[in-house]
Amino acid sequence: MHPEILRELAAQRGQEMRAQAHQGALARMSRRRRRRPDAADTLAMPAIPDYVDGSFRTEPAADQAASEAGQAPAVRDAA
Repeated sequence: MHPEILRELAAQRGQEMRAQAHQGALARMSRRRRRRPDAADTLAMPAIPDYVDGSFRTEPAADQAASEAGQAPAVRDAA
């Protein structure tokens, strides 16, 4: 077989083996995490602002207020 083809086949095989090893490492890491979850590994989600300027809504929206009071929210037609 031509040396260039042999080199390409060897490079392709090496790349496939590295990808397979990486997948195996990820699977092992995932199994370890599932077995013993640490308190430090929990994700802390920051509050997401409601508006572009970074502020938060201070009162519930009208449809939420109506549903909290036991009433169905008003349905408006887009006419």
